[in-house]
This record gives sequence, C-alpha cells and structure tokens, in this order.
Amino acid sequence: MPKIELARVKGDFGFEAKDEQGHVVRMDSSPESGGWDFGVRPMQMLLMGLAGCSAIDVITILKKQRQDVKDYKMIVNGDREAGVEPSLWREVSIEFHLYGKVDEDKAVKAAELSINKYCSVAATLVKAGAQIKWKVFVHSA
Repeated sequence: MPKIELARVKGDFGFEAKDEQGHVVRMDSSPESGGWDFGVRPMQMLLMGLAGCSAIDVITILKKQRQDVKDYKMIVNGDREAGVEPSLWREVSIEFHLYGKVDEDKAVKAAELSINKYCSVAATLVKAGAQIKWKVFVHSA
C-alpha cells in the first residue's frame, strides 16, 4: 500500500507531502483563506493528477503504435460545485496537444482509451460525479 507523509512547513496551511521515494509536493490554501500561496491547492492537484495519469496512458499507447510524438502538452480546466461543502469537480475539460508525426485518428483513440478505460484518476473523478470532456489537437512538427 502506498504511503504518503505530510508535514506543515510554512504558516498554518503550507504543507509538503512526500511519497516513499522521496518526491515532494507543496500544498497550501489561498491567501484569502489564510494561506501563503506556498503551493498547489489540493483540488487543483487532482486535476494535475488527471493530466499526469492520462498523459502516461496516451504516450504509452502512441509509442506502441510507433507514433513519433516530439512534444506533448495538456490544458485542463475544471468547474466545481458552487455553494456546497464539499465542493466537488462537476465538469472537467481537457485539451490534448500532440506535436510531431502523429496520426490524428490514433491520437483520438489513445485519448478516448485513457479517459474511458485506463486512467484511474479519471475513473475516480467520474465516480464522484464529474463529467469529463476532451479534445485532441495534433500539431505537425
């Protein structure tokens, strides 16, 4: 079972979380709620996890198909429920940007497989009620 350690390191809400391999992530609350803007907000970290999880899937799938991905970027936006606690992600939109000699149909299929089948973060968000929408953009190198 993976283990995460969290320690307060700045102000009331500035935390560092560390995994078993020693990788560190900083988190904080907004300055409006008493934070110092020391790190990522925990809910935004969920979107970062979604992007990382899906990126690994898409690149893995396209490498197996011998697609020449020179660069890769994603833009993830989210909309949370208003006026309720807890405030969950209700809609997430993703743009996949692939650069290189990549077949667009294969890129679209890879993104679809990631979001609908392989990405555990996407599945977690969907089970929590989020709707995930996505688009693929292939840019020739």
